[in-house]
Amino acid sequence: MSTHGPIDPKLDLFIERTVSAPRERLWAAWTKPEHLKKWFTPRPWITAECEVDLRPGGFLRVLMRGPQGEENRVNACYLEIVPNERLVWTIALEPGFRPVRVPTVPMHDADGHVPPFTAIITFESHGTGTRYHALAKHRDEAGCKQHAEMGFYDGWGAVTDQLIELAGKL
Repeated sequence: MSTHGPIDPKLDLFIERTVSAPRERLWAAWTKPEHLKKWFTPRPWITAECEVDLRPGGFLRVLMRGPQGEENRVNACYLEIVPNERLVWTIALEPGFRPVRVPTVPMHDADGHVPPFTAIITFESHGTGTRYHALAKHRDEAGCKQHAEMGFYDGWGAVTDQLIELAGKL
């Protein structure tokens, strides 16, 4: 058991890395729009817009733009915020904990939408650096499998690399 709870390989997708930057830098990169815009979207896509209302029931809103002008939006609701330690958000809820009508992240390179998931991001001190964990929890095996097949590991892996790159510069 870790700070994000047990991982169920049938329902959860997970990335972890050891980062040479302190967790305060990773936290800043995750919570400040000016930093999120620099790493949140896999290149060559860009984060064209980003808004953060960092409180339980608040929101993370991101507009991702592709090289051909494609657009994907992320509209998430924050569930839990523990500064420099834990950030929990979901695309299954709108701000104020209101359920969404449909998933909010359309994918132009795949059929349909990203299935609803809850993200648990944790930052643990590790020597002079940080152990970074990103967990996407799904309702069912089909949703988890769909998210994996849509490129979870490639996409979240790429943005994790970009996050680490930015954290080294903050």
